[in-house]
Amino acid sequence: MIIIDMRLTYLLFFSLSLSCTSLFGQDGYCPDHQWKRQNPSKIGLNEQLLNEAVDFALKNEYSGARDLRRAILKSFEREPYHEIVGPTKERGGPAGLILKGGYIVAEWGDIERVDMTFSVTKSYLSTVAGLALDEGLIKSMQDPVTDYVWDHTFRGEHNAKIRWHHLLTQSSDWSGSLFGMEDWSDRPPKEGDIDDWKHRQFFEPGVRFEYNDVRVNVLSYALLQVWRKPLPLVLKEKVMDPIGASTTWRWFGYDHSWVVVDGVKVQSVSGGGHSGGGLFINTLDHARFGLLFLRNGKWNGQQLVSKQWITEARRPSEANDRYGYMWWLNRGKNQWEGIPENVCYAAGFGGNFIVIDQDHDIVIVTRWLEPSQIGTMVAKVLKAVK
Repeated sequence: MIIIDMRLTYLLFFSLSLSCTSLFGQDGYCPDHQWKRQNPSKIGLNEQLLNEAVDFALKNEYSGARDLRRAILKSFEREPYHEIVGPTKERGGPAGLILKGGYIVAEWGDIERVDMTFSVTKSYLSTVAGLALDEGLIKSMQDPVTDYVWDHTFRGEHNAKIRWHHLLTQSSDWSGSLFGMEDWSDRPPKEGDIDDWKHRQFFEPGVRFEYNDVRVNVLSYALLQVWRKPLPLVLKEKVMDPIGASTTWRWFGYDHSWVVVDGVKVQSVSGGGHSGGGLFINTLDHARFGLLFLRNGKWNGQQLVSKQWITEARRPSEANDRYGYMWWLNRGKNQWEGIPENVCYAAGFGGNFIVIDQDHDIVIVTRWLEPSQIGTMVAKVLKAVK
């Protein structure tokens, strides 16, 4: 009888230990090439409620055209000179995965289909910046970028003030043209016309948040100058291969965004699909990346991205307390109703999301969900937590 009690005690202790490491996002199950699936009810989820969340995602498909060239041109038709200059791909239907404790507990749609992911790419780009900091290629995110990129890109009194921190928080107010694209033509104000936009007021770097793909691409270009090799190769070697991602993902720039680095022609990749390009990836690989972030940069005992960087990435920025280092934070006036404030997420055009909930050890990846419905969908998932 004593032996039985000791075994029960050990099993209880072991179970609690797994729960604790999982809860704080440190260790826990990470998949190899064969991803294990678990019955939701066996790991603390209400299966019926979880199925309702999946059904909701399937019924609320993004309303834009599946022909993404049409969807892009329609959505950004107000922008002067806007054109598609990078690859695009007709999208699939709704797809997604829900992870609990690292295990797949729900899935829908074609999770192996490679699709555009638009601004979710920014969270991958942010990670490449974090790796540069981890390896000492960048000493501090508070350093002026011109200390590292000494060509014309950051010349002038205004641009010389810009720090890495400003580029990552989209508060740089960088001014100029990159690969023929003007900063002022990207998502111009609703008021005024082209003359007003050309001769805009400058804001001190760090003061004003402005979502702007040209400036994000300036960050990508600057990181290319630091790494001295293609950023997709950095991501592949440092992150995607170690976490067991497939070989099907691609990261593109524009037809004309080629530069010479140490005598070699290299493409400067884009941080989204606003003009085509960006990250093309399947749902399973997104989920692996989300799980790495949930685990504070650790994968099967190996620290791939420093925990310090993960913490910085989700710290509210001065110009927008809903935005960190290219990760959105669930707080402020647009907080998802009933969802904890410390939930964070990557978001892209057309309803592409990677949602991280460390409190419940959950990752949600959803593709082509009507963007206005993401808060409701996440709430339905968390309602299934017993």
